[in-house]
Amino acid sequence: MITNKDIQKAFDFLRDSAVEAAQCRANRVYLEENRKSLKAQIMAEHNTLPVNAQEREAYKNVAYIAHLEALKEAVFEDEKIRFLIDAAKIKISAWQTMVKSQDISL
Repeated sequence: MITNKDIQKAFDFLRDSAVEAAQCRANRVYLEENRKSLKAQIMAEHNTLPVNAQEREAYKNVAYIAHLEALKEAVFEDEKIRFLIDAAKIKISAWQTMVKSQDISL
């Protein structure tokens, strides 16, 4: 049984998590886009090599690997908040269905 208290908590969570969700998405998108710039910068450090070798050097670079770790964390945080928001929305939807079915049976 979904209580009114449960629904209020779900509404509160949706309201209160908006800024966090936006920041998580912004971090993720920034890191995804910045990965390309970082790769280009590292490749430029090896501009005497053929392009495929420049790319190899970029992919094995410590800064690039650290960036991927940061991207992994950003994706995790973004997906976690998204799943929690989806769960709150589903709970509210289930409650709405439950209330409607009670109104019909009365």
